Amino acid sequence: MSRPKILVFASGSADGGGSGFEKLVLASRGGPLEADIVGVVSNHENGGVRARADNLGVPFRRFVRPWTGEAYQRCAAESGADFFALSGWLKLVTGLDPATCFNSRTVFNIHPGPLPDFGGPGLYGHHVHEAVIAAFGRGEITHSAVSMHFVTEEYDRGPVFFRCNVKINADDTPESIGTRVNQQEHRYQPEITSMVVNGLIRWDGIDPNSLEIPSGYSIKRFA
Repeated sequence: MSRPKILVFASGSADGGGSGFEKLVLASRGGPLEADIVGVVSNHENGGVRARADNLGVPFRRFVRPWTGEAYQRCAAESGADFFALSGWLKLVTGLDPATCFNSRTVFNIHPGPLPDFGGPGLYGHHVHEAVIAAFGRGEITHSAVSMHFVTEEYDRGPVFFRCNVKINADDTPESIGTRVNQQEHRYQPEITSMVVNGLIRWDGIDPNSLEIPSGYSIKRFA
C-alpha cells in the first residue's frame, strides 16, 4: 500500500530556517511520520530551506510572487502530493478548491502561538512571541502554545486540531519562550501530521464542527 505524499511549504530565510521541514523528513525515514515527503517549496532561492533540502536529497522548488490561486494549484498539481504541510510558510494561501487535490481538507499549518487569539495578518514567528509576552505582562494569559490547524483563505482561522500549551515563566523573553515553543513544534509536528495524512484527523473543508478526531485523542496537551 502506497504511503501518503506530502509537499512542504517552508519560507525560512535567506540564511536559515527550515528546521521543521527537516524534522518532518527525518521522521518520514523510520520515525513516526507514515508518509513520504515528495518536495519542499520556499520563496528564497538559496536560503536555509534550500540548504536543508539539498542535504536531505529532497526536491526543492522556488515559489515566488505573485502567489495567486492559479500558481498554488499549479505547484500542487506538479508535485503529485496528496497533502500540503505549511511549516513556517509566511504567505497567504489562496486558490483552495475542493475539486482539486489542493483544498482545505488537505492543506494544514503549524503556528507558534495560541489560536485564535494570537493569529492573523502580521502574527508570525517572532511577532507572535512578542505579542504573547506582552499579553503575559498584562496578566491576560499564562501559557503560549503550538497550534496546528487546517487552512482556509484567511490567516490562521481554519479549525484547530492540536494545541500544546507551553507555560510562560516570569523571566521569559520573546526569545526564550520562542525556543521552548519551537521544541514542542519539533516534538509533536511529525506525529500529528501523520494522523492528518492518514485520515485519523479530518474535516469536510467547510464546517468547523465537522472536525473528526480519534476516540481518546485530546486536542490540548501541556509541555
